[in-house]
Amino acid sequence: MNISVILHPLLNILVWLLPLMLVWTLLRTRLFKGWFGERLVRLRAHFRLDRQVYRRLHDVTLITPDGTTQIDHVFVSPFGIFVLETKHMKGWIFGGEKQAQWTQLIHKKRFTFQNPNRQNYKHLKALQAALGIGPDFVHSVIVFVGPSTFKTRMPANVTRGGGWVHYIKSFQQTVFSEAQVTAMLQTLQAGRLAPTLATRREHVQRLKQRDDPSASRQCPRCGSALVVRTYNGGPRSGQQFWGCSTFPKCRTVQPISPGS
Repeated sequence: MNISVILHPLLNILVWLLPLMLVWTLLRTRLFKGWFGERLVRLRAHFRLDRQVYRRLHDVTLITPDGTTQIDHVFVSPFGIFVLETKHMKGWIFGGEKQAQWTQLIHKKRFTFQNPNRQNYKHLKALQAALGIGPDFVHSVIVFVGPSTFKTRMPANVTRGGGWVHYIKSFQQTVFSEAQVTAMLQTLQAGRLAPTLATRREHVQRLKQRDDPSASRQCPRCGSALVVRTYNGGPRSGQQFWGCSTFPKCRTVQPISPGS
């Protein structure tokens, strides 16, 4: 029997099947889903928001007192600054404005994740500090992409699909002049870190270090070492935090909590 007669069609099948399997595996990865969600937001912005009115920056990494913070999308406009946090999730989503943790339900399996508005809060504060503006002019926008369904009443700024565009356009009062918009955009361009893979890797490493009690940290105010301390009373009793080793001379305090 000529084995090649049998193997040849099998090899032809494998030549097509293996690449398809690799592509299918890639499409299911968290990395690709995140990338796809970001591109979907950019695509909607391209077609539905006037670029001359809503000036945009993507993947903005800013230096903060405790490391860096990475912002998915920033839209600078005469009507305010809009800070988008994208979440690529599926299943049923439960959450409320004041809840610290939200819930994702997939086939009777429950997963908790940080309230995205709280996650975005640090981004808002970083932008306010970088631009020297008040909180009334910076707006948090949460965008869920993917096959998810809200099962509880969500805040107006928490959206699905293209709902974030309608939310942004609901702001009609002019608060910045065109010159101010241009100046703020230039400030962010100059202050951001280069949007490269190296920047993203360094940001992830800083996050791990920031939330690792065993990692060494430096006080941003006086340069001394930060140490892990514990609240001994009050509503935070028992919780740990980073405190300056020179206390009470320096009273720097930083939370030990997830963030980006």
